[in-house]
Amino acid sequence: MENDLRDRREAADLSQSDLAAAVGVTRQTINAIERERYDPSLELAFELAAHFDCAIEDIFDPELESENGTGDGG
Repeated sequence: MENDLRDRREAADLSQSDLAAAVGVTRQTINAIERERYDPSLELAFELAAHFDCAIEDIFDPELESENGTGDGG
């Protein structure tokens, strides 16, 4: 899942360790999310959004597509 976590973290002048401590995970977890190798749990996504005072969708883009590929859900 695409995300802009690194950009937000750097704009807030936080290290990966700082952000990890703030949301209760390891630095490795933050690194894996930023590198798009790990999708966070819903709980962690909410924690990150709350930390940056934004909606989850502002950080994460799930790239949802409908089954027929039109994006209109039908």
